[in-house]
Amino acid sequence: MPGKHEDFSINTIIGPNTMVNGDVESGGFTRIDGSLRGNVNARGRVVVGERARLKSSISGTSVTIGGVVYGNVLASERVIILSTGLVIGDIITRRIQADEGCLIHGRVTVCQSEDKWNSTISEYRDAQWVRSALSGFEARIERVYG
Repeated sequence: MPGKHEDFSINTIIGPNTMVNGDVESGGFTRIDGSLRGNVNARGRVVVGERARLKSSISGTSVTIGGVVYGNVLASERVIILSTGLVIGDIITRRIQADEGCLIHGRVTVCQSEDKWNSTISEYRDAQWVRSALSGFEARIERVYG
């Protein structure tokens, strides 16, 4: 946000040669250089390094992707896809920068007005909730009838 002092101290690091299975909740700036299977929900910036491999949805204020992300990306300020970045999933943000050479396979929604942002986020979260409820239902059916 313009005029505000932004905190650039890193709250969470997943380093190279590190594999995490599970969701990550971060209170601020998050850097990922390893592998992650699980969602990332940060209240600050998220940086996905060139060698990072994620099977997860990412939520943060600003998301920069230099590695591979298989999942959706939600950023309240902006998304930057570097030339080494690959996103297989949908992107919802207010601004986007996609460097030459990057790959995006999914829908990109850029919301410039506050009303459009709020309605798009509401629809996205509703759809996520339904998917989550259905996957739990399918797992219970599999256990019973599997």
